[in-house]
Amino acid sequence: MADPSDLSAACPTPPAAAGHGLGWFERYLTVWVFLCILAGIALGKAAPGVATTLDGLALTVDGAPVVSIPIAVCLFLMMFPIMVKIDFAEVVRAGRSLRPVALTLVVNWAIKPFTMYAIATLCLGTLLLGLIGPDAVDHVKLPFGLDLPVGARHGEGVVVLVDGVRRLEVPLWRSFLAGCVLLGVAPCTAMVLVWGSLARGNDGHTLVMVAINSLAMLLLYGVLGGYLLGLGRLPVPWQALALSIGIYVALPLVAGWATRRAILATKGEAWFRARFLHLLAPVTIAALLATLVLLFSLKGETIARDPLTILWIAVPLFAQTVLIFALTYGLARALNLPYRDAAPSALIGASNHFEVAIATAAMLFGLSSGAALATVVGVLIEVPVMLLLVRVCQRTAGWFPAGEGPPPAP
Repeated sequence: MADPSDLSAACPTPPAAAGHGLGWFERYLTVWVFLCILAGIALGKAAPGVATTLDGLALTVDGAPVVSIPIAVCLFLMMFPIMVKIDFAEVVRAGRSLRPVALTLVVNWAIKPFTMYAIATLCLGTLLLGLIGPDAVDHVKLPFGLDLPVGARHGEGVVVLVDGVRRLEVPLWRSFLAGCVLLGVAPCTAMVLVWGSLARGNDGHTLVMVAINSLAMLLLYGVLGGYLLGLGRLPVPWQALALSIGIYVALPLVAGWATRRAILATKGEAWFRARFLHLLAPVTIAALLATLVLLFSLKGETIARDPLTILWIAVPLFAQTVLIFALTYGLARALNLPYRDAAPSALIGASNHFEVAIATAAMLFGLSSGAALATVVGVLIEVPVMLLLVRVCQRTAGWFPAGEGPPPAP
């Protein structure tokens, strides 16, 4: 009888996941991000009106921009390929494998958001504040539905006019903190399927946790994000948070589920995996890179003036990633989980859903905000840091029971 803590029995490795490695786009993601920084800066210098016009294309409520249409389109293209891969029937079968699922959920939702807030506050608000600039400010959107006059205070911000538009002037480090918070409450991306496969973990467990986290985000992302933003005395636009979840998580989730069902019913699983998923492979990364070019076209001047800004933001993100990985990996060993469940559990905890974080930061604070920049830094460090942690998993596989399936590559 299979050990109920081993997801290998509950969730067999999907054929598409077997041998799944780091593709060409993913392997050089850090390079593409750097090129997007350069392209965005160049676009901002050569044609500053282009980025401003694109950023101004938005759905408005009571005259206030709420949803950036270019960002909404790009994020749908980022998220749809992720959601269409998920077999939600696996979530039901995962109920027989409580320990690895419970470990991942507890770390992702009860621990990770709060350690991110604590680490980012310590690093950005204390240790690195002198380097960021204690008097440096950022201009972010007014919270959705809030009509404040110029000079009014809201949290740590004050309403000012910027190019004739009312904005909330907040300390720059707090804007960076907001981006870190939005990353910290967004666990598990499509890329985690790659990291788990490279570590030769249980692909079934990884797919199940992508599905469960996607559903959990519908309930918890806005609640935890709003609470931690409020704790940091930042704007808490609850209506915009709810709208963000609806547009950036629920819509692609439903579209992916419906598309998967329709294709499997008409074309079959073989065609779905061999043809349809192959066509979608580069879509997520291409949409992400298009978003980054737009973002850096608006933030290029700031980066060019102080390129070390990226480094200051990267410090708490790196510390958080390593801490959560070590904590989850250590707890998995204490629970005596097999390696094939321990490795993806730790990698899922360490990884972030940067697609949703970027879009939410752009919606809440503006594409040119420090919060949006902080979420992009999360993309920048994702590949090299996660590859390092994959190597750690491979080197320490002997610490865990082998479980079912082939041993990890040395």
